Amino acid sequence: MSAELLLDNSAWARLGDASVPQHRADEIADALEERRVATCLPFLLEAGCSARSASEHSELIEELLALPLLQIDEEVECRALDVQRQLALSGHHRLPPVDLILAAIADKNGRGVLHYDSDYDVLSSKTDLRFRSVWLAPRGTLWASLRRRS
Repeated sequence: MSAELLLDNSAWARLGDASVPQHRADEIADALEERRVATCLPFLLEAGCSARSASEHSELIEELLALPLLQIDEEVECRALDVQRQLALSGHHRLPPVDLILAAIADKNGRGVLHYDSDYDVLSSKTDLRFRSVWLAPRGTLWASLRRRS
């Protein structure tokens, strides 16, 4: 089974949050176990920033590299730049570059993006990118503070 979703750090960082409904947490855990969720280099770098030690970093990256890895290529790079241009036309060009790259990767590979970040809704509504914006939980329903995954 191929990956259906590309993982964004906004979702990853909240997966262990007690405010994520249990049925949703179980659904995402199953998708991760079945490798229906993919990663990419920008996500891995963001996730790696949360490690508190070298050993934790190694364990985290090893765990994440077990998932399918979608690549950045010249087409993705060009799409991300074009998307930023499109966003500039509506004054939204200050979205995080990582979000632009993830959305371009998802678009190229026909995947959705699993997130907890309204920027992906802006990307899907203000640009010609075609990807599914998949919220981890409804907007505004999770605690404001992030907890580290244990």
